[in-house]
Amino acid sequence: MQHNRITPSRRALVIAIVVVVIVLTASSLFLWKRTGVSNLREFSTEQVVIFEGEGLSLPAAISGPGNIRIVHFWDPGCRSCNKETDAHLNYLIGMYRSAGIDFYSVQKPGTTGELAPFLQGKLTPLETIQGIETLPASPAMAIWDRDGNLAYAGPYSEGLICNSSNSFVEPIIDALIAGRKVTPKGFLAVGCYCPWGEGRMVGS
Repeated sequence: MQHNRITPSRRALVIAIVVVVIVLTASSLFLWKRTGVSNLREFSTEQVVIFEGEGLSLPAAISGPGNIRIVHFWDPGCRSCNKETDAHLNYLIGMYRSAGIDFYSVQKPGTTGELAPFLQGKLTPLETIQGIETLPASPAMAIWDRDGNLAYAGPYSEGLICNSSNSFVEPIIDALIAGRKVTPKGFLAVGCYCPWGEGRMVGS
């Protein structure tokens, strides 16, 4: 009667394969969370919001001619929506890191909290900017061109998934980098948003 026996060489091979699988799995999970890609998941709710984009202006210290300036508006309490937009914003910062763009953030007045770990140190916080009360919802973004003119104010994207495939902002950033003029326009958007100021949230 023969017994199937695992030879030492075969045992070593099995152990090596198990170790490699564990290392690859751990590395993948680390990168998944570190880059923010783990936050790209479906929105749990949708809101209809009217963004008009009027009245926003940069503080005097960073206004006027210079780099393209992007301001990220966020509310720490808007956790489910922030997860989607944080990953998108992290992607934008990496994609345009050599394009002459300065990234800033404005936290909703009266709130406390910190940006996601993978965003910390990548944006310069601003205490406030003029006109933020006119924003209807967050997360949102405002973009100023190299002359200091407002080019866009509104959400990052529209729909169930927040990413570059349905983004409003990449085409605007690309146009500004190419030197084309962009004029801000009001529009209605559907997505994951939380109330911010005096602007209009139509409903869910």
